[in-house]
Amino acid sequence: MPTSVMWFRTDLRLHDQPALRAAIEEGRDGVVPLLVLDDRYWGPGASTRQAYLVRLIGDFADRIGGLHLVHGDPVTEVLRVARQVDASSVHVSADFTPMGAERDRDVEAALADHDIPLVRTGSPYAVSPGRVAKDDGTGYRVFTPFFRAWQEHGWRQPADAPDDVPWLRSDGGTARLPEATVPEGMTLPPHGEDAARARWAEFLADDVADYASARDLPGPDRTSHMSVHLKWGTIHPRTMLADLAPLRSEGAAAYARELAFREFYADVLHQRPDSTFGYYNRAFEQMRYDEPGGDLEAWKAGRTGIPIVDAGMRQLRGEGWVHNRVRMIVASFLVKDLHLEWQHGARHFLDLLVDADLASNQHGWQWVAGSGTDASPYFRIFNPMTQGKKFDPDGQYVRRWVPELADVPARHVHTPWEMAEPPADYPAPIVDHAEERRESLRRYEEIRPGR
Repeated sequence: MPTSVMWFRTDLRLHDQPALRAAIEEGRDGVVPLLVLDDRYWGPGASTRQAYLVRLIGDFADRIGGLHLVHGDPVTEVLRVARQVDASSVHVSADFTPMGAERDRDVEAALADHDIPLVRTGSPYAVSPGRVAKDDGTGYRVFTPFFRAWQEHGWRQPADAPDDVPWLRSDGGTARLPEATVPEGMTLPPHGEDAARARWAEFLADDVADYASARDLPGPDRTSHMSVHLKWGTIHPRTMLADLAPLRSEGAAAYARELAFREFYADVLHQRPDSTFGYYNRAFEQMRYDEPGGDLEAWKAGRTGIPIVDAGMRQLRGEGWVHNRVRMIVASFLVKDLHLEWQHGARHFLDLLVDADLASNQHGWQWVAGSGTDASPYFRIFNPMTQGKKFDPDGQYVRRWVPELADVPARHVHTPWEMAEPPADYPAPIVDHAEERRESLRRYEEIRPGR
């Protein structure tokens, strides 16, 4: 009797799930829906993602009538379940994160000792990392040529959801979900495949046409909020690209380009796993950085005295999400105004972001820090006051997240210290941006090639 195991990770969906279709074809008499609660992902930190994942697992289990849930080391547990049900194969969507890829190789070796193949079908990307390369076989370091090659490579059409799945559950798959508490004051976004598809349909109907011009404005916030669903695999980018293709609008093209950026950073991390927490451009290891102290804590708490920065950091604590333009502003402030290494900010984002994608987070931070691929020139230092006035001109975003400034006139909402009587309950700026910009450039000159 042929059976198979579908080992779910962060891909809890039925639509456009080629690995599941492969599992059904192999396991015509039963497919075990396995999920392993791996201790490495349930340690301290990352409480936002853990809380969201617990809800997501519960939602998917309800949809399919129950997951085969076990707790422990995947190398041991996947093999044990596969042997228990006499599975002919174990199926997964390929994982390209450094830790995930290593885990899968270890599981594959353990299964091979018992003649059970680990079958990788598809991945979380339209084009899997490593597929797009230059003529010499090396990966791209710059986004624009990668984007052209990515478009030329193309991708398959979305796979239909199966009409029926012969789910099979055996004894021993009733592990309890870990306790995962939402950080105090945070509201998590909707979860699950139905929520992802509903939000995507809403964005296509209401906002994609204006996305190119509206995406940088955090006040009205007409972005898609699909990053959390892409992170957790409740929708596949192929599904989104297929829906965007017939629209032929500037907004749709701009959105497809953002999906390509996600795949570019995944490809970069695949090429250089050492850049997870190390410098992609190792010259920046030699730059002088300050030791973190009260300045880092003020940044985390949204108490720097710089309104757009504080609004972004408070949004992070309130929603586990930050508008992308604001992510760049707060990152630049940490690295170039406070002179702290980017890893301090990246770790804090990984801890609190519900959509924390390892490749996009780490290399987004390195882009701002000037040390990554296709990096922003180091001397392009975001002026947070200018950024605030340009992208939040009436202070709608700042007032939403910094209530101390709710009654400040628009002309002062990004520079309240210029008022004759600044708000008494809002801090003065912890740094002078103009002076810290000059200091950043002095430090860069010390390591600049060819100086």
